Amino acid sequence: MRVRLSPLLPVLIATYCAAVTAQGHDSTLENAVASVPGSKLLLEALAYEHGEGVPRNPILAATLYCEGARQGDSEAQYNLGWMYANGRGVERSDQIAAFFFHAAAEQGLDAAQRMLKVVGSPTGESPDCMRDFSALAPTVSNLPSVDYRAIAPRKIFDLVMKMSPQYSVEPQLALAIIAAESNFNSLALSPKNAQGLMQLLPQTSVRFNVKNPYDPAQNIRGGLTYLRWLLAYFEGDVALVAAAYNAGEGKVDRYRGVPPYLETRAYVQRILKSVGASTHPFDETAALPSPSLPLIRLSSHGK
Repeated sequence: MRVRLSPLLPVLIATYCAAVTAQGHDSTLENAVASVPGSKLLLEALAYEHGEGVPRNPILAATLYCEGARQGDSEAQYNLGWMYANGRGVERSDQIAAFFFHAAAEQGLDAAQRMLKVVGSPTGESPDCMRDFSALAPTVSNLPSVDYRAIAPRKIFDLVMKMSPQYSVEPQLALAIIAAESNFNSLALSPKNAQGLMQLLPQTSVRFNVKNPYDPAQNIRGGLTYLRWLLAYFEGDVALVAAAYNAGEGKVDRYRGVPPYLETRAYVQRILKSVGASTHPFDETAALPSPSLPLIRLSSHGK
């Protein structure tokens, strides 16, 4: 199979080689790419895949690509998919290729969408090297990092403090979601038509009976109702709840953890840091637990 690689590949290789030249051949890869914008892992993987400045090592390239893929790098996902689609350094597998192309396509990479027409649709089974991607890097301090009393509009802060306990949601989590979603702008409208303070999609507003998503009280009520449901569905796992709020609970179930999207992973890290806790009490009557939770927990332990 002859397939054109990602259009960024020549630029990234050239940038990497320039960094190697500038640092000197005796420098380590880490030092060579330390000042290069973009993904360090992707640059290293590209170099080892193509033997640019270092001995060619497709097995190491695939390992580095997968680490980048776990972190949500769409280019790493695409390139690893290409390696599996062509059997370059790894055993050829359209099924595994489809997994990585699909993840990259979901992040907007058109080349990956085209490759899905070649290898077919993914089956939903995660490749072995992706089994531990639900474990996130940030250390939770058990202390909130943001004092929303000092930065949130008084009206919004008071509404959240009053309403959150009614929905078994801690105010700090609700405020962190509002800050990340709209920066406390009750009239916010996203390109995907998410509306208001907690950026409710129209279908979410319908789901939770929100008539006017631009009314702060109604919007917060809808968002809190959704958070209460998510907390029960993921049994108080803040990372999974945040990921689901950003990307949808279906994506969390399908990927068996935080989806490998840069935006979602950054969002989850922000919420964890702002909340200062990885677990949250939940109302088990609000929803049945996700059927994927046992598999997610196995994946998070690298099993």
